[in-house]
Amino acid sequence: MFNLKKYDKLFELMATYELDAVMIAPSSDMEYLIDYHAHADERLNCMVILSDKRYFHISPLLNYEEAKNKYPEDAVFYRWADGDGFLETVKRSFETYDLLDKRIGVNETIRGIDVIDFQNMMACTFVNAHPMLEQFRIIKSEDEIENMKKAGAIADEVMKEIKSFIKPGLYEYEVIDEIKRLYAKKGADGISFDPIVATGKNSSMPHYNAGTSRIELGDNVVVDCGCRVNNMCSDTSRTFFVGEPSEAQRKIYEICLRSTMTAQESSKTGITAASIDKVARDIIDGEGYAEYFLNRTGHGIGFSVHEAPYIKANNNLILEDGMAFSIEPGIYISGQFGMRVENIIVMENGKGISVNNSPTAIEEVIIDVK
Repeated sequence: MFNLKKYDKLFELMATYELDAVMIAPSSDMEYLIDYHAHADERLNCMVILSDKRYFHISPLLNYEEAKNKYPEDAVFYRWADGDGFLETVKRSFETYDLLDKRIGVNETIRGIDVIDFQNMMACTFVNAHPMLEQFRIIKSEDEIENMKKAGAIADEVMKEIKSFIKPGLYEYEVIDEIKRLYAKKGADGISFDPIVATGKNSSMPHYNAGTSRIELGDNVVVDCGCRVNNMCSDTSRTFFVGEPSEAQRKIYEICLRSTMTAQESSKTGITAASIDKVARDIIDGEGYAEYFLNRTGHGIGFSVHEAPYIKANNNLILEDGMAFSIEPGIYISGQFGMRVENIIVMENGKGISVNNSPTAIEEVIIDVK
């Protein structure tokens, strides 16, 4: 099963990290590897991949029928019942595959309390495999980038149309519902995350999600949304103004926009992720708003809406063709407002290319309410 070329990088990384096996519970990792969108709960339901390309799956009885459909007919399963628990099943499987004293990676959704129990009954060394699994898919294929561009184009269309929909008197949740409707209408495979619509003072909270406030004349409205196309994500943010913006709103918006666009233009292969963060941060810091820039400049995106590379201070990862990430510096002033302009960048032919092209000039994000 894991002899396909697309898995070669995984086994190269397992050798580099000196892992004898890796345990992967329900997560984007599992979905990416075998397209199994398993329900995650307290029950251990995990695939175990060995460095020699063998594998097996530890499954609760109630998940077995669904899980077996994701594997070849000869796949090995270790099933356990709720009344028995899974610890002895794990130990038995590790004994069979000679893993009892080996170095085992665990992904981010293997519970810490379970790892403690594993350590108490086996002499294995358990290792955080999350960085390795992020590295596994940090370089996107040409097909994956093409699907990201398609998802970005749909996001741009939705953003253009949602500007026309926003008006005073609407509740944030009504805008969210319209965003979802538009993505479905335009053929997206689904949304990549729950849309954020934050009006007025709510916009100073970058990940505000209550959706219960009513839009008023004079508000700025942050809209952050994205979709999936063939399992690849988009993510974009725009700040709209309901009527003519105030002088203070104009000033902050222009700083945020300049920070985004300058960082975007600086993106090229061979430089560090941290250097892009510095470009964006220097602009906002230089205008006296350092304390209001609350977030990293960006996050990687692809199969998951948040993955490596992270565009932040002290990340000395060298950017390469095939990487994709957001650029979204912002200014968030508590009790007043917050703003950001977010584009997704893919690295191609040595430079960063934006997959988002919906309007950002301030006159183009003002909503005429006359």
